[in-house]
Amino acid sequence: MISNNYLSELFSSDGRVAIVTGGSSGIGRAVAGALARAGASVVIVARKESALTTAVDELVADGCRAAWVSADLSTRDGVRAAAERAAEVFGEPDILVNSAGINLRPPMGEVGDEVWDATMALNLEAPYVLGQRFGPGMAERGFGRIIHISSQQAHRAFVRSGAYGVSKGALESLARSQAEAWSPYGVTCNTLVPGFVMTPLNARLASEPETVAALAARTMIGRNGLAEDFAGAAVFLAGRASGYVTGQAIFVDGGLSVH
Repeated sequence: MISNNYLSELFSSDGRVAIVTGGSSGIGRAVAGALARAGASVVIVARKESALTTAVDELVADGCRAAWVSADLSTRDGVRAAAERAAEVFGEPDILVNSAGINLRPPMGEVGDEVWDATMALNLEAPYVLGQRFGPGMAERGFGRIIHISSQQAHRAFVRSGAYGVSKGALESLARSQAEAWSPYGVTCNTLVPGFVMTPLNARLASEPETVAALAARTMIGRNGLAEDFAGAAVFLAGRASGYVTGQAIFVDGGLSVH
């Protein structure tokens, strides 16, 4: 017989506090919902108050403990202000999920300073600043989980990877550096690598059904990803079960990367 206590010990986030950036839509919303339903008190950080309210109201209606902070994560000052406001809600976080991102992908030859700087600021700088703010505290308390949402473009160039691919490759390197620094003190740092998931971040491809179908055909499962496909992996990485998993890029992609 399987004991619910055993499963809870491995996977529950009861008593934990999680901050999820980009948690009002797409993969971030699915991850925020999974962590909240696994018992964590979740603070969602994003820009649009309407989307934040909708996401949090849904969780509260399900009996979860959740709140939101509206913030602009495109500058270091904005990130630092958001971190302080988020930590005031339920206390210092045990779990940090960096899902907020921007997907500007002009051809590499057309990438200018504005696109480069905007991409690096949100996709790389924000996770770095948040890690510097919360990682040492997690280490001091002896438990922490940092989870970044990466991309296939961190590993291979296709569909005009441009600055976006560079930012995601650097994000995975950041996770390894964070793991090196803090894992001896109980803080694991990993990335989840999606396949193609039709989220607002990939909305530009909605008008290219042939491309979407071709991406699905590249998987072993035969379909593109759904935001909810990341719930189980996030709960695993946030709990005690993953205590010996750190510095890793975990692919949740239907086999796309090995096809």
